Amino acid sequence: MRPHPTRGRITALDAYDIRFPTSRRLEGSDAMNPDPDYSAAYVIVRTDVGDGLEGHGFCFTIGRGNEVEVAAINALRSHVVGLRLGEVLSDLGGFWRSLVGDSQLRWLGPEKGVVHMAIGAVVNAVWDLCAKREGKPLWKLLADLAPEQVVALIDFRYVEDALTPDEALGILRRARSGMGEREERLLAEGYPAYATSPGWLGYPDSKVAGLAREAVDSGFTQIKLKVGADLGDDERRCRTARGTIGPGVRMALDANQRWGVDEAVGWIRRLAEFDPYWIEEPTSPDDILGLAAIRRQVAPVRVAAGEHVHNRVMFKQLLQADALDFLQLDACRVGGVNENLAILLLAAKFGIPVCPHAGGVGLCELVQHLAMFDYLAVSGTLQDRVIEYVDHLHEHFLDPVVIVRGRYAAPTAPGFSSAMRPESLAAYAFPGGAAWQTPYDESPAGPYDESPAGPYDEPPAGPYDESPPGPYDDPPAEGPPA
Repeated sequence: MRPHPTRGRITALDAYDIRFPTSRRLEGSDAMNPDPDYSAAYVIVRTDVGDGLEGHGFCFTIGRGNEVEVAAINALRSHVVGLRLGEVLSDLGGFWRSLVGDSQLRWLGPEKGVVHMAIGAVVNAVWDLCAKREGKPLWKLLADLAPEQVVALIDFRYVEDALTPDEALGILRRARSGMGEREERLLAEGYPAYATSPGWLGYPDSKVAGLAREAVDSGFTQIKLKVGADLGDDERRCRTARGTIGPGVRMALDANQRWGVDEAVGWIRRLAEFDPYWIEEPTSPDDILGLAAIRRQVAPVRVAAGEHVHNRVMFKQLLQADALDFLQLDACRVGGVNENLAILLLAAKFGIPVCPHAGGVGLCELVQHLAMFDYLAVSGTLQDRVIEYVDHLHEHFLDPVVIVRGRYAAPTAPGFSSAMRPESLAAYAFPGGAAWQTPYDESPAGPYDESPAGPYDEPPAGPYDESPPGPYDDPPAEGPPA
């Protein structure tokens, strides 16, 4: 990153409770979470620099409790407002440590849960602002950093027994070889994705089959089904999906933490006839030894987890215990970009592929940057790598993801792709937004219904091929309503 001017300060850290009524049509439903309302505790960082640039970030929840996240973000305001912008952007590692280091707030974790997620939202917003000031998408900004700059962003406390700064430097330096060619390939071909949308637990079999067929026809080579509520239903739905997609397409399963260890082993063995590519979150995300035991007993079915893992320390132990075949980091669950850099490097040290968790609201927009950085600057490979894709709520973002033939197109607009449209922020503000004034039986169709053209069709050319300069060069002066 270029040196940042010392003039200018952060003048505002504003938080908003944004919720989408996805439970009305069962989008996102699974065995543990049958009625989620996809939500964002949304952050805007403003400055007095006068360039019109803002930092946008958020952490993801599923409805009730989003107000708790907003309160946690507000509790961080005194640590952010008034800081010199140049000093923050020139030492984002130190900025991360200053937020994590509040001794009284840290007591509520430490480094996990509501406060840590709030820190992640604020950190991600500042990274968004940094990338906009640099004029680069975040993946490119990170990939252009020298290995020494990346290492300086990471707190190695608690993980140095598994990954030292020197080892991290070695991984990053080795990945420099061939980075230019990989970037050309990424821009030309995109990053592999898999489709979760066919598999929500609340969908009837006919819809599962139709969406699975549509995903494969649109170029996806992997889908995912939710399981865990009823074994007979799971067997029937797996049989339906496998019969639809055929043997050549990967089918992952996701239990969303529903089972105990022994129950998981028995259930997965019953579903093994459908050739599942992985079983995701088969038990509590905190049960490291339980996940390791399940992995040993259900092989060759693989185990994936990570979307609910609190921090880099937990990931370290999962890797040390040989509990994972795939590591599913989340852009918002841990302490933002900085901690996810540590997790990517830990995964590279242990040779475990990273397949990020996405879906939700805005998670696809964020994790694509982290996965692309991993490909360019850490792992250097796409082997066994794939990013989750869910097809709804992207229309609310200024720089939404673009999927072309089952692959994420690399974002080109400066920033973290995290800024939502002002009209969406107003309409879905909870509880006063227009979307929350509509009775259940009169909720507008469209955003959550299947499009006649299909959720996986390529977007029209134009708006996503060349992003307009406006949203990032001269954003609206007014923020969303409180």
